[in-house]
Amino acid sequence: MGRHGCLGPARGGEPPLRLLFAGTPDVAVPSLDLLLGSAHEVAAVLTRPDARSGRGRRVSRSPVAERADAAGVPVLQPRSPRDPEFLARLADLAVDCAPVVAYGALVPQAALDLPRHGWVNLHFSLLPAWRGAAPVQHAVMAGDEVTGASTFRLEAGLDTGPVYGVVTEPIAARDTAGDVLGRLACSGARLLLATLDGIEAGTLEPRPQPSDGVSLAPRLEPADARVDWSLPANVVDRRVRGVTPAPGAWTTWRGDRLRLGPVEPLPTSLGLVPGELSVGPTGVLVGTGRGAVRLGDVQPAGKRVLPAADWARGARPAPGELVGVE
Repeated sequence: MGRHGCLGPARGGEPPLRLLFAGTPDVAVPSLDLLLGSAHEVAAVLTRPDARSGRGRRVSRSPVAERADAAGVPVLQPRSPRDPEFLARLADLAVDCAPVVAYGALVPQAALDLPRHGWVNLHFSLLPAWRGAAPVQHAVMAGDEVTGASTFRLEAGLDTGPVYGVVTEPIAARDTAGDVLGRLACSGARLLLATLDGIEAGTLEPRPQPSDGVSLAPRLEPADARVDWSLPANVVDRRVRGVTPAPGAWTTWRGDRLRLGPVEPLPTSLGLVPGELSVGPTGVLVGTGRGAVRLGDVQPAGKRVLPAADWARGARPAPGELVGVE
């Protein structure tokens, strides 16, 4: 499989694979959809347990669980894939392979060893770059011009297994992490299906990852999404887009949190110091360490999202007033 496309259809007389699909969030649903419509059999779905979310703290099922429910596929939700009961159920299922897309928990060796073709993970980076939980976010934040998705055989290490194939995806100048991930969810789903077809046909073998070019993409917490106005405007721009939509960029305003949508970097600071607000005909500007940015949408604490100009009319910042101060 090359770096610019997926495998062709499987060839040969091998029967379709019997699969356990493991995944949890929305980004995994296109892969499950494609597998459900393929020649392979999705015998069961593994996903994270139902969780409370939202203001009402209602119990909700994961997007993958909801899609499996709609398709009538059995759903497994162990507290941990190490649970003996789950391991016994996996053995009983006798699956050939377990494709994984953003499942959200470490799979123990005892589970990795059960399917005859192992577990095949769809990871949203060009491995060995950006191993970890937030590859697309880190790629955007770093200013990468190209990213992609890889399928690899899951092993005990963090995204270290041998790679079956990749697809590439350019990162445009105004892309958010959500934009890129949305596209990769679709192209990655096709890559995953092509990989399984190749495994079924016996025409595809994984290749070890190179030892150079390794970078890490740890999970991003809300604290990581706080804007540092002392950075240059182009870096502020990348970091904001990299954490959009989740965990979501923010700063502080008069002691409260102010969430920020993507910003527009400007080449000059217009005399503004880092964090200084300026409201005028060209919009709501904030000074940075080099240059300034124009705010887009903002969301004050406990209120709806609105354009920065509308927010400023109500907030009425004083001349020289700063965002990002405690």
